[in-house]
Amino acid sequence: MEDDVDRLIEAWQRERPDVDVSPMHVLSRVTRLALHLDRARKEAFADHDLEPSEFDVLSALRRSGEPYQLSPGALVQETLVTSGTMTNRVDRLVSKGLVERLPDPADRRGIQVKLSRSGLAAVDGALDALLAHETDLLAGLSAEEATSLADALRTLSHPFDR
Repeated sequence: MEDDVDRLIEAWQRERPDVDVSPMHVLSRVTRLALHLDRARKEAFADHDLEPSEFDVLSALRRSGEPYQLSPGALVQETLVTSGTMTNRVDRLVSKGLVERLPDPADRRGIQVKLSRSGLAAVDGALDALLAHETDLLAGLSAEEATSLADALRTLSHPFDR
């Protein structure tokens, strides 16, 4: 079974036989799959009136467990963005009624960001839609193949993780 990456690699091998293009067998496919996943994420989130960046914040709050609230600093760590970016994201989510800002009981100067009921419904709906898209993307793999691929990708991405 030949794909676009095979054709791309053949062309490079023909034009540049002096270089080893073997990394492209894996990484060009990962790049193309990432593009498909990005489209699926945008579709799933758009159906719930969310941007991917908004979903990231809402999902960090949802994963934190009840009462679904975190400090802005914890949200920055969870989403790997700057504090200024997080402030803008929280502002947008507050204006959409998906989160609320509450005083931090442990720090009079601090705040907590809490998932609202509509935020909980939005993030749960978006997650369900995302998982349906992701399941479709992986439909061509057996359970064993998916596990093997996940293990290989974990090994490959480990040096980049925190």
